Amino acid sequence: MAWKRVCSTSEVARGRLAPFVVDGITVIVANFDDDGFSVFPPACPHMEEPLDQSGMCAGTVLTCSKHLYQWDMRTGEAAGPAENDRVLLRYESKVEGGEVLAHIESELVYEYEDDEDDDFEW
Repeated sequence: MAWKRVCSTSEVARGRLAPFVVDGITVIVANFDDDGFSVFPPACPHMEEPLDQSGMCAGTVLTCSKHLYQWDMRTGEAAGPAENDRVLLRYESKVEGGEVLAHIESELVYEYEDDEDDDFEW
């Protein structure tokens, strides 16, 4: 298992998200409490919104402010009142010696549905 340094714990304030690049792969690091860090892809699983701009942390919950979809950053499971069947993909992560480390072998990528209706007629 290849653990890679993402950032120091001091680089992401509590309740904040920050983007980092590890071996050419962009990730978001969330600091959701004193020892709780999560590392995940940079886009919202719902509609590809950049989470470094639209994501908000409250406790262990990540909210995308674009459509108010929410996820538990500890599990990746949906949280909150919005109907949401999308899981937040996460890189396995840990904190050692003041550093956030993540197991990143390849980029985690969401499959987005094509919202265009090719059969639509006026």
